[in-house]
Amino acid sequence: MAARPVWHGHLKLSLVTCPVGLYTATASNARVSFHLINPDTNNRIRMVPTDPDAGPVERSDLVKGYEVSKDEYVLLDDADFDKVKLETTHTICIDSFVDETDIDRLYWSDPFFVVPEKGVGVEAFAVIRDAMKAAGKVAIGSLVLRGRERQIALEVRDAGLIAYTLRAHDEVRDAADYFDDIPAVKTDKDMVEIATRIIGQKEAEFDPTKFHDRYDDALRDLIKAKQKGGKAVVGVEEPEDTNVIDLMAALRNSLKGSASGDVKAAAKKATSAKSAPAKKTAAKSNTRKPATKKKAA
Repeated sequence: MAARPVWHGHLKLSLVTCPVGLYTATASNARVSFHLINPDTNNRIRMVPTDPDAGPVERSDLVKGYEVSKDEYVLLDDADFDKVKLETTHTICIDSFVDETDIDRLYWSDPFFVVPEKGVGVEAFAVIRDAMKAAGKVAIGSLVLRGRERQIALEVRDAGLIAYTLRAHDEVRDAADYFDDIPAVKTDKDMVEIATRIIGQKEAEFDPTKFHDRYDDALRDLIKAKQKGGKAVVGVEEPEDTNVIDLMAALRNSLKGSASGDVKAAAKKATSAKSAPAKKTAAKSNTRKPATKKKAA
């Protein structure tokens, strides 16, 4: 196993414990990343810790401070943090078991692979894993990770476990604060029926291998173009909002496009349908293009 664990300790269920390690289940090192550069010198900018009175200081000499009042801090060093030890500092304590559907998706966060360390603890790990699989439940526990105690959800995955950190209740905003202001709209039954048919035509199996960051690709193309002295990549125009008048036309053309597999053609038809009424009322329009044509005529 090439990766190193980001945390290692014990998995505990009642009086049964076994040594485990946590490995990050996601990777982001393939993304395009940037540095701050001084365009005058082409030098990379270095962020040097600086004291406003003493000037530059070594980062290794710095300590953390908690502000208790204006410009007054309680200083803490590594030795102080070592004194704060909980059971969950080195142990994943399983507190309860719940159904996966009981956990709101808003609370799910970062995933980690839970792997037993080689030795006598592997059997205890297997017992906990198989018992969870037989019960069909998700374990809820807690551990100290990256400077804070986090609640986690553990689920069986193949021969191991997946641990998802769970967001705290005060970290999740109330949806009502955002959704209550959405105006109530009585939708047209025919429109909903057509939209439902479009959804049915687009049903597919979930396949994450098809996910691709096209923005990242566009950045790479832009970098290559600038490296060769070329021009920037031309972006795609944002789609116009679908207004109420042409909504039915857009839905019908989308349904035709989905059935034929030509979504772009459907979009063009929808655009034509939307622009058609505007041409009939060109005399009353404030847009420049129709007015210019009228003068030219």
